[in-house]
Parts: sequence; structure tokens; C-alpha cells
Amino acid sequence: QVHLEESGGGLVQAGGSLRLSCLNSGGTLSGYSMAWFRQAPGKSRQFVAGVTLDDRRRYYSDYAAGRFTVSRDDNKNRGYLQMDSLEAEDTAVYYCAATYGDNYGDLNYGDLDVYDYWGQGTQVTVSA
Repeated sequence: QVHLEESGGGLVQAGGSLRLSCLNSGGTLSGYSMAWFRQAPGKSRQFVAGVTLDDRRRYYSDYAAGRFTVSRDDNKNRGYLQMDSLEAEDTAVYYCAATYGDNYGDLNYGDLDVYDYWGQGTQVTVSA
């Protein structure tokens, strides 16, 4: 069973950092591919970062690469998104998502439709 719960959002000044956490309160995340998305007011939900089920590969959007780090700890049933050098443009609701397996190694991490499970989101606000 999968029930994702994000936490760690808040208000931060530009240049600051936040660490988001995604807990599967329903049980293990082992075997699940994971990703983070975000949605700003009036905009569509967009891919931020993803991590493979075996934690061997990580994927980032252009704006996240070099500033954000995605990780996971299956022993704690958690995924993480470390966000550094935050900018006002990073203000959004951040969501974690998961799907079982990885489509035989061909999962498109940036595609919203491949994920079966979503959290409720956590608000990140970056003041300029």
C-alpha cells in the first residue's frame, strides 16, 4: 500500500535552502521509482527530479540540475529533495510521486502519467 506524505516546505529567502521529505506511510518504497514535481499558480505541473528504484541513477530538469539533489532511503520509507540556492521562481507546491517498477528500465521520469501515487503537496515560498 502506498500513501505519500510530503513535508519540509515553508518560507525561505532567496539563496536559502530547504529539504523536502516524502514518506510512504503505507509501507515500503522499495521497488518503486520516485520523482518530484512542482506546480506554480496558474501553471501546469512540471518535473523537478527523479530517482530510480535501485538508487543508481538520478534525473533532473534543467532548472534543478546543480541546485537540487534527489535521494531516497528505503530503510526509512522516504524520498528527499534537497534544494539549495533557491530563487523566487522556485515558489510552487511540490509533490512527490511514485510508481512500482521502472517499465523494464524505460520509464519516462518526466511524464506525469506514469505515476500511480501522489502526495498532497507541500508549499515552498521563496521571497526575493
